[in-house]
Amino acid sequence: MILQNDPKYAIKKVEEVRKLVDNELGFKQGALACPSQTRTYLFVSNEKKIVGCLIAEPVRQAFRVLSEPAALLESPTKNSLEHQRAWCCSATPERVFCGVSRIWVFSLMRRKRIASRLVDVLRRTFLFGSCLSTSEIAFSDPTPDGKVFATKYCKTPNFLVYNFIS
Repeated sequence: MILQNDPKYAIKKVEEVRKLVDNELGFKQGALACPSQTRTYLFVSNEKKIVGCLIAEPVRQAFRVLSEPAALLESPTKNSLEHQRAWCCSATPERVFCGVSRIWVFSLMRRKRIASRLVDVLRRTFLFGSCLSTSEIAFSDPTPDGKVFATKYCKTPNFLVYNFIS
């Protein structure tokens, strides 16, 4: 975990990794909303390479993703297109403590529980003396793969999302 008051070499490395992550996830390059409260978690392989990154920030409210209507889910192309369809969320805010701004794993290292392990560590360390539940964290506008991950990790298609730009 790297915080903003860590040594300059660590902050520089985090900035390099964030630029790569932003590029791969399709984020516009820009400054973080509140850098002093942002935490970056890096997953370092046995070969001393960064193969995973999670950027988290304090968030106070999020919105639950709404389930798809049953009629739409029964289409013959459901399995191939399900995770790519647009999604909508509730207008009722729910209280959360942490937002996952970005989560990324190097393509050749996916499906090895790296993202899950990063979120597990985040949940145990984000609030001192507390372990956050999956209903106390939210994901920023997820990519299609991010939606699949959040659904599996939270064990519900109705996980919480927030808009990291606001």
